[in-house]
This record gives sequence, C-alpha cells and structure tokens, in this order.
Amino acid sequence: MRRYRNPVAVAVATLLASASTAALAADPPAKPAESKFDELLDSAGLTVSGYVAASYYASNGYPANIHQFDVEHNTFQLDQAGLTVAYQPKEGFGALVDLMAGEDARILHLAEDGHDNTVDIRQAFLQYATGPLTIMAGKFVTLAGAEVINPTLNTNFSRSLLFFDSEPLTHTGIRATYALTGEITATAGINNGWNTTSTSYGSKTGELGLAYAPASKLFSVAANAYFGKAELYDAEKTLVDLVGTYNVNSQLSIVLNFDWDQQKFIDDTSASWHAAALYVNYAITDQWRVSVRGEYLDDQDGFATGAVQTLKEGTITFGYAPVSNFELRAEVRYDKSGANTPTFFKIRPTVTGQLPDSDNLSQFALQAVYKFSAPPPAPPTP
Repeated sequence: MRRYRNPVAVAVATLLASASTAALAADPPAKPAESKFDELLDSAGLTVSGYVAASYYASNGYPANIHQFDVEHNTFQLDQAGLTVAYQPKEGFGALVDLMAGEDARILHLAEDGHDNTVDIRQAFLQYATGPLTIMAGKFVTLAGAEVINPTLNTNFSRSLLFFDSEPLTHTGIRATYALTGEITATAGINNGWNTTSTSYGSKTGELGLAYAPASKLFSVAANAYFGKAELYDAEKTLVDLVGTYNVNSQLSIVLNFDWDQQKFIDDTSASWHAAALYVNYAITDQWRVSVRGEYLDDQDGFATGAVQTLKEGTITFGYAPVSNFELRAEVRYDKSGANTPTFFKIRPTVTGQLPDSDNLSQFALQAVYKFSAPPPAPPTP
C-alpha cells in the first residue's frame, strides 16, 4: 500500500541514518536474524511497533495557553508510551490499532471528548487496498503539518505554534488515497471535524491532499486543505497547509511549514490568521544532531491567541543517539509576543478570566526516547 509520508519523518530519517565509507564499499547488510516471535509476526503479515518518551522540563512561566503538550511549569513526566499493531497488506483488507498513554494522551483525549483520561486510541481504522487505491475508515491522524503526535518522528521536544493553534491532530471518518504516479499521491476524505470522535450536527469536514515525493528524495512537497463545520463555534472552519522539505545532502535538511486558517461564525463575521515555521536539521556525526526551529504566527483578528498580535518562537534541540533505537534530547525554547501585548503567564493562573502578564516565555527540556519494532526493520540500502 502507499501511505502519506510526513516530510519531517523523512527529514528525521535522513538525519539519523548515515553510512561509513567502509559500509558503502561492502555488500548490502543482511537483515537481522529474527526471533521466533518475529518469525510468527512476519508469517502473519503483522507488525508491532512502539516507543516510550519521558521528559523533564521547566519554564519561567505557565505555557498551557500557547503550548500543546509541554503545558506545565516544572515537572518530570511520562510524555507518551505508544504501541501500534498493524496488518496492512498491499492488496485486500487490513487494519491498524495505535494506542498511546501518558500526559500527552491526557491532553489529546480531553480535546476529543472532554474527558480526562491518560489513555487514548490515537488511531484505529480498517483499510482496503487495491492497486494504487487505499481506503481507510475509522480514526486516523491528520494530513496537516510538519510535526506529528508521535515524538519519535519529530526533531524537537516541544511542538510548534502551528501545531497548537493552526492544525488539527486527529480525525474520525473515511479517507481515500490514490497513487497517481510513483511520485504523486492524492488524498480525499470526509470526517467529523478537528479532534472530534463524534458530533451532534449533520455537517462534516472535508479534507484534500496532494503530495509529491520524487524517487531522488532530494525534496518533497505536500499541500493539504480542511474545510467544514466546527462544532465548538457551529460555523465553517478552513485550513490551507503547505509543507516542503529539501534534503541538501545526507547531513542537512530544511523544512518549511505554512498555514492559513479562517474561522467563520454564525453571525457571518469571520477571523483569520496565518503562520509559518522553518526547520534546519543537521547531523553533526552518526550520533549527534541539532535541529533549529524558528516561527511566527500573525493573529490578524485576535481570534487564535486572544489578541491582535504576532507571536514569534525560536527553539534549538540537540539529539544524542548512542544506538539506533534510543535518543536523548536537550532543548532550549524562547517565545515572544508582540510589543506591549502580554500573552504568557508568569504568575500561575488560578481564576477564570485572569489576564496574561508577560510578553515572553523561556523553557528548558530534557527528553529520552526509546523505540522498538517487530519484526525488526531491514537495514538501509547503501
């Protein structure tokens, strides 16, 4: 089957995979020997993968009103523990179940149905594949954005302003993906809306996507759009999302993500905002890497952030991977709101209606990420 590939996932793979001169000259490495469990999964066409991500982070304020998952002030936490079981043949019926637990799951679940639960079914869908067409029905992650919920596929610890303010995370509905060529993939679907497992209204949200990823892997481009009714405001919500990745060489990649959002209301008024994030990812050695993110969010009508302003954010993350399935990350982040426009809380919010009291926020984080899969993936072709 052909599946949508997130450009940042491609960039991460480019950063973390490099070969020595000796390896390039040798024969392709053999696939690791499989255990009896791996052989059983392989014979059944099943794959099992997962990860555990835990962190310590501290900020000089309280970022819950502008950050997505790193919302506390000073804390050790289990960010996510994820487990995915999939049967996805190239032809015929298949299925995937993707579970997550931890503090990030609590936030995601609360957004979906209003209940506080540290376990969330991030994805669970049936699929049917035939030739270039794959149809999915159930719950699945969004097409939009350069960053994803799964921390192993991101280059930074914290999520971007776009991820928090401008993009959905999950959808429940039906999606069809068609490989127009070996390099171009089109996607269309209809679902219940943004981060909503069920709705009480008739109108739905449509999604359209077009992705181009040439075989050279030098670059990739994805354009996605979401349009339809948002239950919270009972009116139309629209997102146009563009993501481009340029792999300069085996060490350096550049990613650009741009979003334009509009929210219409039942009184025929509307609000719009746009945002962009630029990522520069560099593999220093086989084990060390660095990722720099800079972004802005222009809230033209004051709807996304509560004030007419421009938010800016800069992040630098160092990654150390002593082995292929483990990485330790250290990150420093700085957020800044427009001049004379306090957006962040330096004093802990304790009452409803308390106003932000600062125009900046600083944060430091350490995160450990371990991942596994069975059967083990084949080694990269040199």
